[in-house]
Amino acid sequence: MTKELWEGNRAIAEAALRAGVEAYFGYPITPQTELLEYLSGKMPGMGRAFVQAESELAAINMVYGAACAGVRTMSSSSSPGISLMQEGLSYIAGSEVPVVLVDIMRGGPGLGNIAPSQSDYFQLTKGGGHGDYKPIVLAPASVQEAVDLTYGAFDLAEKYRHIVIVAADGNIGQMMEPIELPPPRQVAKRDRGWELTGAQGRPRRVITSIYLVPEVLHKYNVHLQDIQREIEKNEVRYAEYLMDDVEYAVIAFGSAARAAQSAAKLARARGIRAGMFRPISLYPFPYDRVAEIAKRVRGILVVEMNAGQMIEDVRLAVQGRVPVEFFGMMGGMVPLPEDVLPEIEKLVRGK
Repeated sequence: MTKELWEGNRAIAEAALRAGVEAYFGYPITPQTELLEYLSGKMPGMGRAFVQAESELAAINMVYGAACAGVRTMSSSSSPGISLMQEGLSYIAGSEVPVVLVDIMRGGPGLGNIAPSQSDYFQLTKGGGHGDYKPIVLAPASVQEAVDLTYGAFDLAEKYRHIVIVAADGNIGQMMEPIELPPPRQVAKRDRGWELTGAQGRPRRVITSIYLVPEVLHKYNVHLQDIQREIEKNEVRYAEYLMDDVEYAVIAFGSAARAAQSAAKLARARGIRAGMFRPISLYPFPYDRVAEIAKRVRGILVVEMNAGQMIEDVRLAVQGRVPVEFFGMMGGMVPLPEDVLPEIEKLVRGK
């Protein structure tokens, strides 16, 4: 298949179309607006629903309604917009309906700026909204991977009746790279036993997230946690680079992992056996694999485009076996390999 040059946001949008998305609801915000614009020009002519809502709050509740009807639905936004969606995401998680959300992360806190960042890690992987839930969170490091993860996100959401978030920083959304697009998929209409499609010739169905009796809500939460355990068992994803004989591991995700990978290669040229480990699933986090790595390295450097968020999950996995150091850049600053290499050398020196 011939590769084509695509911008990240538009490539993600095209991947969603080819995956069979039937309804999109969103609100423009930089640096993801091109995704919304692309779908606005394509979906109406395909007989699919596109709505530019009056706010992110409205958009996520429209997504909730469409998901209850059983259609493939999604939204997209950037960091402060995702913050506004948290209540709706909690309702969705509590109602067991499948939803795909794309977050093209920008600098914060507050309105921050429109430059790329990874400061949404906590609000995405730790649930964000109230209640005991965690969305599946997938972090691409290239436009091709963003396409592939988006294309598969709808099946994953439907498999677990859960939220799947594709979390990419502004670099991935704005850069252009050669990619191969997946084939268009026809999504067959089907009744899976929970959709609200009109109770004609069958008992009525109810989708709700309110359970006023504590014992009933406890039992329902146990059920939801059982689903989370299945996700943690089956959906861990990661990538490795130069890890076979590694002595010093660099752990990073998304755009930061691109710099970390090049820095590991530079370190090798200086005689340092460095390698790069990249979580693709931020939830479920690859705790077991990081724990295995910790047993055979002398130190770990975590590189992020924030003040240090994923490092907490790394430390949980490492359990103090080896030193875990951090290098981060905030506010839309993007690390270069030349920024990361000195940090690897500091780790080697024990400073």
